[in-house]
Amino acid sequence: MATTKQRINISVSKEAHRAIALLAKRDALPRATKARHLLEQAIEWEEDAVLEAIAQERMKTPRFVSHEQAWGLK
Repeated sequence: MATTKQRINISVSKEAHRAIALLAKRDALPRATKARHLLEQAIEWEEDAVLEAIAQERMKTPRFVSHEQAWGLK
């Protein structure tokens, strides 16, 4: 049976392997599923960090628009 998911092979330290195994057991998930969830969460955190940096840079030069200008009333 074919899968639509892309597969990758990674090498992890003994500590990371043990942590994944313990977390997977705690959550009653296969180790691969838990590893996938953790990887997806880490990617989201990285994206959040990039977006936060962009937002912080934009906040250095704030531009304010009045209510009337925003709604085209003026």
